[in-house]
Amino acid sequence: MKILRLENILIFWKKLTSGSTNRKIFGAAMIVGMGTLFVKVAAMFKELVVAWKFGTGDALDAFLIALLVPSFIINVVAGSLKAALIPTYMQVREKAGRKAAEKLFSGVTLASIVMLMITTALTLLLAPVYLPLIAAGFDREKLDLTFQLTYAISPLIVLSGIQMIWGGVLNAGERFALVAVSPILTPVITILLLLASENWGSFSLVAGLIVGGIAEMAILAVALNRQKISILPKWYGFNSEFIQVATQYAPTVAASFLMCSAIIIDQSMAAMLAPGSVAALTYGNRVVSLPILLVTTGLNAAVVPYFSKMIATEDWSGVNHTLKGYLKLIFSTTIPLTAIVIIFSELIVSLLFQRGSFTASDTRIVANIQNFYALQIPFYVSAVFIVDVIVSLRKSYILMWGSGLNLIANVAGNFIFMHFLGVKGIALSTSCVYLISFSFLLFFALKFLKQSQANN
Repeated sequence: MKILRLENILIFWKKLTSGSTNRKIFGAAMIVGMGTLFVKVAAMFKELVVAWKFGTGDALDAFLIALLVPSFIINVVAGSLKAALIPTYMQVREKAGRKAAEKLFSGVTLASIVMLMITTALTLLLAPVYLPLIAAGFDREKLDLTFQLTYAISPLIVLSGIQMIWGGVLNAGERFALVAVSPILTPVITILLLLASENWGSFSLVAGLIVGGIAEMAILAVALNRQKISILPKWYGFNSEFIQVATQYAPTVAASFLMCSAIIIDQSMAAMLAPGSVAALTYGNRVVSLPILLVTTGLNAAVVPYFSKMIATEDWSGVNHTLKGYLKLIFSTTIPLTAIVIIFSELIVSLLFQRGSFTASDTRIVANIQNFYALQIPFYVSAVFIVDVIVSLRKSYILMWGSGLNLIANVAGNFIFMHFLGVKGIALSTSCVYLISFSFLLFFALKFLKQSQANN
């Protein structure tokens, strides 16, 4: 009987997620979302252990600031390469065949490794310049620890960059589940190291990131090999496809640079406030980031490949229908979720973090920050969805303009709201930025689709 029920569920799932592009996107997004949920549950357990061991103390503040610039480089350099590669990769695979697409992947991988190694070296060389600036409120001992952690974290730049590109190519081949689940290794390994190491302090967090990154990379390498895609990078010259990726990469990396700068600005401005403000701001975004990450990761993995296919075949009405339909779905589900997070904010924070070094006073501060961060949920998810559409349209220069606008709004909002609300004002500023970003991107996405339909 149980086997029969399972078979019926599988048949229903297959019908629900096959046929139209909308259904395929939904199916892929659900698979990635569920995989990401498992990863985030593991990550949440890791955060519980981190809160128990470090609270909002100096060790965690130093680790978070040390992680800022490497994370920034990963998102800007590797994330932008992935965004620039996948639409062209899909177009080449559809029109020129699989071998031509694999050559493009191999060449872009080699170029990305070179760039990641160069940026890693620059990160280490320039650390004495930028760390005192973004950690202006740290004393000498805390700043020295931040330097040491930065040097230890630096290999993560190359590891994570390669993972992102490999994962993007697997998603383009509709291999969503493994890419979504493999990041569970990093929080699991980090938990084990935190529990096993008594004297490593925040270096146990670094070890978890590095060892976990190597393990994830190994799994993705096996998956690519099974798809008969070589992971060994090889240079095929500056062919037209590579140049097309490079052309899209320039505005995409500029947009990512401006957008990711907001994170550094937020945390460095929080470092100017009372001790523990950086950690409190980070904790305040933990719960809010969970639904955002689940939805946006699923959509990002599914939207770009399927939208790229529709655009390659000039199915503009399909693109327009899918865009508007998913925006309605996003708002109808995220607005009630935002209300739930705000209503139960203090209860959520106390249940998750209030133990050990994390006190009741920390709970009240973090819950207030969380409330302001929660306001961004509908606009953030919608903005990321529209970004995927614009990337598929290969109109990346719009992202650069939008990111510049966001950066200006973020700095201005931080200064204004920090004056009245302290560290909570940074969270409110972030939510306002995503409202502006959503409005800007939606205007241009609809404009481009209207022009494409008229020219078709």
